[in-house]
Amino acid sequence: MSGEFPRAGFWRRFASLIYDALVVISLSMLTAILYFAVIQALTSLGVIAQTEDPAALIQDSPLLYGIRSALFVGINIFFFTYFWTKSGQTIGMRAWRLKVQTKNGDLISWSQSIIRCLSALLGLGNLLLIIDFKNRKALQDYISKTEVIALTKEENKRIYRELD
Repeated sequence: MSGEFPRAGFWRRFASLIYDALVVISLSMLTAILYFAVIQALTSLGVIAQTEDPAALIQDSPLLYGIRSALFVGINIFFFTYFWTKSGQTIGMRAWRLKVQTKNGDLISWSQSIIRCLSALLGLGNLLLIIDFKNRKALQDYISKTEVIALTKEENKRIYRELD
């Protein structure tokens, strides 16, 4: 257990994940719009062959499809990594007063954050919390050597004020 604050349980993490999923969906939609704009610009410049359906072009081209997939994964990993390394909280975590940290209470590193993102398995890693009553740790906590704690309102406000 963390010294000052208890580790967060499944339902608070799940609620936080729902909040963050809404942000990630909007970032993915913005990424898709920008990606299609670039494909359209390249088509207009003649770099890519003219086609009636740009979406089919992307689906049929392994290169374009791979770039699109890498963009979506990269944007999502960057979202979580940025917030976790800056304050320990994403937007959803701030709303539900959660914080990810090392076992010593420090902010996690970029490498820990990336490992945490990849090992979360799109949130399925949190299912381990349902059976791990004693430690209250998800799969990504074990693999990245981190923990998620539940903060008091005062501590949550203090962290938020420190960001300015």
